[in-house]
Amino acid sequence: MPEQPEVETEGLREAIHEEMEREGGRFLRTIALTTAILAAFAAIAALRAGATANEALVLKTEATRLQAQASDQWAYYQAKGIKAAVAEATEAPWRSLGKAPPADLQERAQRYEKEQEEIKRGAEEKEKERDAKSAEADHLLHQHHGFANSVALLQVSIALGALAALTRARPVWIASLAVGAAGLAFMGSQLL
Repeated sequence: MPEQPEVETEGLREAIHEEMEREGGRFLRTIALTTAILAAFAAIAALRAGATANEALVLKTEATRLQAQASDQWAYYQAKGIKAAVAEATEAPWRSLGKAPPADLQERAQRYEKEQEEIKRGAEEKEKERDAKSAEADHLLHQHHGFANSVALLQVSIALGALAALTRARPVWIASLAVGAAGLAFMGSQLL
């Protein structure tokens, strides 16, 4: 019986295995690189989310302080109004007797009314400042939510990248990139 030609399969098997390792290694390195980049952006988005939340809290606290000051001013305004009313009421008995009230009573009533106007302007100014701080804080909270959504999407993307590396499934890696792009879009929209 003629001998069959012997084909060296061991070398062929090793060459195929090396090529698969080389190709798989390149794919794994690509996944690792993109996942690391997405993780860096996730860290930046997380920092921005925290910073905007903290700044919003500071502004809300400032708005609360301004509201307290405005309330104090309105209470002071009412006190001056009561003093003016008392001064005017003190004039009534004098007038009912047909006598001229002491001049200082009228002057006091007018002074209280003038002071009331100044106090009112101050209180309204505090309220405007309060409203501006509160509106700025609301805007920052809106930004915070955008950054937080960005972080969530980037974390999902990173998890998909890890899954793609474990399974060496290119479609999972592409899904990771797509979700990461959505996270970057959320982040970019908040930065603009």
